[in-house]
Amino acid sequence: MLMPKRVKRRKQFRGTMTGKALRGNTLAYGEFGLVAAEPCWIKSNQIEAARIALTRYTKRTGKVWIKIFPDKPVTAKPAETRMGSGKGTLEYWVAVVKPGRVLFEIKGVPEEQAREALRLAMHKLPCKCKIVSKADLEGGVQ
Repeated sequence: MLMPKRVKRRKQFRGTMTGKALRGNTLAYGEFGLVAAEPCWIKSNQIEAARIALTRYTKRTGKVWIKIFPDKPVTAKPAETRMGSGKGTLEYWVAVVKPGRVLFEIKGVPEEQAREALRLAMHKLPCKCKIVSKADLEGGVQ
């Protein structure tokens, strides 16, 4: 699973996910990409599942880039615990994703194969996504 090597603080506030992605909204490396259509938190194991789906379908040909990284810790308290006594322990790491953010990029495979691989990866993620090509995102996300 992806997670930071070390962080400045162990626990974080939840934060907000308003607005569109200002950074990471263009295809930097690949020919085709997966773009988030709604805001969400994507867990590290969901990113890994999508990556495996991509690489398995393409039979490890071409190149895949993961453009998001889970750097936000999410805490949870145990079930049937009374209120109070501080914040819960760290449970998992998430990547905060805003609409328009490019999640994955792929290059070096035919268009049909790339689109099908991205479609399979899309089903592993908790938010609505769309498949785009380099021509679609010429001037950023529309």
